[in-house]
Amino acid sequence: MRRTRSTHRRFGALACAVVTGAVVAAVPTTAATAPPRLDLPPPTGPHAVGVTDLHLVDHARRDPWVPGAVRELVVTVRYPARRGGAPAPFLPPAAAEVVARADAARLGLDADLLDYRFATHSVPGAAALGGDRPVVLYSPGLGESRAFGTALTEQLAAEGYVVVALDHTHEPPVVEFPDGRLARRALPPSSAEVLKEVLATRVRDTRFVLDRLQVLAAGGNPDAGGRRPPPGLGRALDLSRVGMFGHSAGGFTAGETMLSDRRVDVGADLDGSMAYAQSTGDFGRVAEEGLDRPFLLMSAGDHSAASDPSWQRFLANHRGWLRQLHLPAGEHFSYTDHQVLLPRLGLDPAVTAPAVGTVDPARSVAAQRAYLTAFFDRHLRHRPQRLFDGPSDRYPEVEFR
Repeated sequence: MRRTRSTHRRFGALACAVVTGAVVAAVPTTAATAPPRLDLPPPTGPHAVGVTDLHLVDHARRDPWVPGAVRELVVTVRYPARRGGAPAPFLPPAAAEVVARADAARLGLDADLLDYRFATHSVPGAAALGGDRPVVLYSPGLGESRAFGTALTEQLAAEGYVVVALDHTHEPPVVEFPDGRLARRALPPSSAEVLKEVLATRVRDTRFVLDRLQVLAAGGNPDAGGRRPPPGLGRALDLSRVGMFGHSAGGFTAGETMLSDRRVDVGADLDGSMAYAQSTGDFGRVAEEGLDRPFLLMSAGDHSAASDPSWQRFLANHRGWLRQLHLPAGEHFSYTDHQVLLPRLGLDPAVTAPAVGTVDPARSVAAQRAYLTAFFDRHLRHRPQRLFDGPSDRYPEVEFR
């Protein structure tokens, strides 16, 4: 089943299902003969990458999805680090098993064939390199784990950024806390009102994470369990330079957060609509009001401002620097690690194309990494970037709109 543009019309294409279901729901049962080898391309920046998770508890806020619970988050922080050490897994063991079972059921595979514990390129607890590092936040699509932005967040960390990836608890299939607890998906049935609460919760999550990063930068320890941060991490944070990007609903979240919190200086939306319901013109505030700071729109397949009324409204109201980039041979999930991982499964390309397109996976990831790095370098480090002057011979997969 090809993903049609109607799936983009509500909440960044992910209003009605967990992402893994949306990606592979139409894949027929297949008999795999050998476990697929899953991995991600290594980052190409000059620095090694360290990683740590922070468990953050907002005691002042009730969880909107689980009665009687306070809001708890787990974020992954990647940063330039000293070299050495064994890399972290893509997902921790219990979470990897839950996601593998869900994906395997839809793929018609034995769950043992989907091992999401494969090694990343980030070393847990590695000492942070010195220097004031701009901070970039990452928000995933609705129903998607923060882990599926690893290829992009590792690249930014290798380029010298501290990158903080959020899980919006009870949206993805599972969030595994450091003490081993598993928080499962708990969203009510989709409606415009539920989606508005989802976005409002995501913005509150993001602003709370920024508050806790300020504690870390000041020498404190925001981790709810008191686990010590990696050496030098707090001193590396330069919270006077903050960017944010996200895929699908995460891109919508970036824009809405910028509207609510001026600590976020620049933002990027990777193929996410800015509407709760396109058909009724129920757009987010960011579309209705625009922004006065730099913003990057990246689209794929048949989605762009030409087909998305919420983007048209945003463009009419935006008052800052802006570029529109388009990946015509990609698709919605090209802006996640599915771009690389789905083709690794050895399925018929006709099956995977509706999710990740026909673009070469390595070329797609390389282009995304280059443009995102150039965007943040230009606006957070104030380094001129010719890459935004027009189409590039190095990345012919990307069109300027």
